[in-house]
Amino acid sequence: MTPSPMRTAPAGSRRGAVTHPILRLLVSTVLLAGCMSAPSRTPDTARAAPASLDLPPMKIFSPAPRQSTSRSNASIARDFLDLSFALETGATLDRFTRFEGPITLRITGERIPASLGYDLSRLMDRFRTEAGIEISRVAATAPASITIETLTQAELSRRAPNTACIVVPNVSSWQEFRHARRASLSWTQVERRERLAVFIPENIPPQEIRDCLHEELAQALGPLNDLYRLPDSVFNDDNIHSVLTSFDMLILRATYAPELRSGMTRAQVAAALPGILDRIHPAGVGRATDPVQPTPPDWTTAALIAMGDGSLAQRRRAAEIAVTIARHEGWSDTRAGFSWFLLGRLAVSSDRAQAHLALDEAYRIYAARPETRFHAAHVAMQRAALALSEHRYEAAYEISASAIDAARDAENAALLASLMLTESEALAKLGRTQDARSVRLDSLGWARYGFGSDEEVRARAAEIAALAR
Repeated sequence: MTPSPMRTAPAGSRRGAVTHPILRLLVSTVLLAGCMSAPSRTPDTARAAPASLDLPPMKIFSPAPRQSTSRSNASIARDFLDLSFALETGATLDRFTRFEGPITLRITGERIPASLGYDLSRLMDRFRTEAGIEISRVAATAPASITIETLTQAELSRRAPNTACIVVPNVSSWQEFRHARRASLSWTQVERRERLAVFIPENIPPQEIRDCLHEELAQALGPLNDLYRLPDSVFNDDNIHSVLTSFDMLILRATYAPELRSGMTRAQVAAALPGILDRIHPAGVGRATDPVQPTPPDWTTAALIAMGDGSLAQRRRAAEIAVTIARHEGWSDTRAGFSWFLLGRLAVSSDRAQAHLALDEAYRIYAARPETRFHAAHVAMQRAALALSEHRYEAAYEISASAIDAARDAENAALLASLMLTESEALAKLGRTQDARSVRLDSLGWARYGFGSDEEVRARAAEIAALAR
């Protein structure tokens, strides 16, 4: 959800979600950078895809049961307030806002990808059943509370640079957004949500379109802030979760509880939340509540720089600062794991020993808790890629295979395909040719959903294959 710190998203916009390097799984830059000890090859050779690679039909995720949150209601109330009364920029909000009454949604745009309708229908079903939100789709020409408009990535970048997709209040079209006064697009001026628009590029992979739907519609309906401390939520700038979790749906259900209304102050909402949560989440009554350790601004700045588009040396130094702060704070939570993860990925090309140490530490932190198993799967991908590039094929196989279930449960096809392709290459090197072929074929269907075009799928497959050379 966070763009490069070198640029600022326009007022009223949602910062880019899927441009985050973790979600995109930059095998072409991060993983191939780990192959410095392998025989040299040109970038063209590294990305060359076998012309004979036939691609199976695209795979899509089916509805699956969600694991309920084990949080205490006191901790959920605390997070609800911090999410709902601040913006990602740090600005505070003096009033609570939401839609009042039934919500309507429409889709417009010259080209609407086929996958968008399927993923949107699944998401709207979840809004209705899990969050209790009364939301329905209307015709493209009808007035609507929420407009989803598709456009080219180039168009979006011209008006909202360095964003993947955005949600904007008080407009219902791209044309209106382009000509609106900046002040009218500010979330701080919204008193009640009546109409807004979500803008999504039409020419990005299906998974990224789905991720935009989840993240931007979640913000359109509910909280406007992100918190790095949340391990099980889309409302976190680490972007590990891209599909709304049970915690997120509980936050949205509380947002639309009848006890709340637009215009309430933080104190008024805080007074109402205990009763609301006891009613909608009885499992959280009386549970122990861990104290909150604040996130120092210096850590946030360092993490943003490490995720940004500066020089590799600058980003690596920022990751080292994030690790230093995390250790000084005594963290053992998702922020600590994320600090080590950033450092591990950025150290691959220049300090292999540091990369191993950092990724191992990130994995240790994430693997210690069930709520961060998806995080651990991302780290596993990096560790498996390193093992493959170092010709440790048994380790590459074991590490990648162990993370596949988590990637599937996270509905992250890009991560799932990358893990399976890595497993396949390791199996081939271990002489298990038939198993390797089967895993590879299965991976390519997921890769089409995760990476999009046939050309990109073939290129990603070739990049991972190059690691084993």
